[in-house]
Amino acid sequence: MQAKQLWHWRGLDESGQRCEGARWAADRLAVADALQAEQIFILALRRSAVRTAAWRGTHRCEVVHQLATLLKAGLTLPDALLMLSRQHPLRQWQALLQSLAEDLAQGTALSAAMRRWPDAFPPIYIAMIHTGELTGALDECCFQLAAQQKTQLALTGKVKKALRYPLIVLSLAVAVTLAMILLVLPEFAAIYRTFNTPLPALTRGVMALSGLITRAGPWMLAATLLLAASGFALRNHPPWLRYRQRLLLGIPIVGGLVRGQKLSQIFTVLALTQRAGIAFLQGLESVEATLTCPHWREAIHHIHQEIAQGTPIWAALKNSGQFSALCIQLVQTGEASGALDTMLDNLARHHSELTQQQADSLATLLEPLMLVVTGVIIGTLIVAMYLPIFHLGDAMSGMG
Repeated sequence: MQAKQLWHWRGLDESGQRCEGARWAADRLAVADALQAEQIFILALRRSAVRTAAWRGTHRCEVVHQLATLLKAGLTLPDALLMLSRQHPLRQWQALLQSLAEDLAQGTALSAAMRRWPDAFPPIYIAMIHTGELTGALDECCFQLAAQQKTQLALTGKVKKALRYPLIVLSLAVAVTLAMILLVLPEFAAIYRTFNTPLPALTRGVMALSGLITRAGPWMLAATLLLAASGFALRNHPPWLRYRQRLLLGIPIVGGLVRGQKLSQIFTVLALTQRAGIAFLQGLESVEATLTCPHWREAIHHIHQEIAQGTPIWAALKNSGQFSALCIQLVQTGEASGALDTMLDNLARHHSELTQQQADSLATLLEPLMLVVTGVIIGTLIVAMYLPIFHLGDAMSGMG
C-alpha cells in the first residue's frame, strides 16, 4: 500500500454517462490504463490525500460487519465488496474495497489480499478472515470479528473518557504549581529576607525545590524530550514491547484492563476455531497471528509447544502464568466434558464484561484521587508561602 497512491477520477462510461471513483495505483499511467480497460473516458484525474486516521476507528469495523451482513444475505464475496465500495463515504476505502474485489477476481484469497494493506487491516482481521476461509463460515467469522472490535473500541473509549478529566486536572495543577514556584515564590522570598527570624522547615523546603527547578529546569525538560523521543523510536522494538507490556500488567487497575482485553481476544478466537471444528493447536496458531505484542505471542507459542508434546491444555495454560484460576478450571472442565468450545466462549464473554466493568469504575477511582493529589500539592504550596507571614508579628516583635 505504501508504494501506491490514491487517485480520484471523473469520466464518461461507454454509454456516455458521467461517473467518478477512486483507485489505488503507482502512478497516473496505471490509473489511465485500468480505466481504459473498463472503457471509461477520463475527464479529470488527480491525486487525493490519504488520511491515516481513516484506516482506524470504526471504519474497518463497520466494513467487516456490513460484509458479514451481505454474505449472510447470499451475495458473493466480490459482489459484496463492490457494493460496499460504492456505498462507502471515504474515497480511500472505496478504492481499497474495489482493489480487494479485483484481487478476488484474479483468484487471490481475501485474507491474502487484505495482508497487502497492513495499515487498514491489523493481524487480528487477517487471522479471523483466514479462519473463516478455512471453515467456510466467513460470515460468522466476520460477525464475531466485528463484535470483538466494537467491544474493544468501546473499552478504549471508556478508558480515554476516564483518563481525560484527571489528566486535565493534573495538568492544570502542574501548571499552577510551576507558576507559583517560579513566579510567586521569588516575590515572597524577597519579603522573607527582611524577617529577622528563621523560616519554617516547610517553607525552606519549598524554596529549595524552587531553586532546584529553576537551575535544573532546562535539563529536566531536555531529559523528558529525550525519553519521549526514545520511546517513539523504540515503539516497535520487541524488547521494549515486552518490557512495556510487563510494566503495564504490573500496574494496579491498568494491568487488569490490559490482561482482560488480551484474554478476551484469545478466548474469542479459540472459541470460534473450536466451534468451526479446527484443531486446538491450529486455533492457537490463529491466536498467535492475531497478537502483535511479543510478550503474549511468546506465551501462546510456549503453550502450543507444551500441548504438542502431550501436556493437557489446562496444564499448559497454568504453566504460562498468564491465566487466572477461573480460566484453568473452566478449560479443565471443558476438556473433561467435551464442551471446550462452550467454556472458551464463556471465558471470552466473562473477560469482556469484566474489563468493561473495570473501565467503568476507572473514572470513579481516578477523579477523587486526582482531586486529593491536586489539593495536597496546591495546599502545601499555599501554606508554605503564607506560614512565615503568620509569624510576622513575632518577627517584628523580635526586631523591636
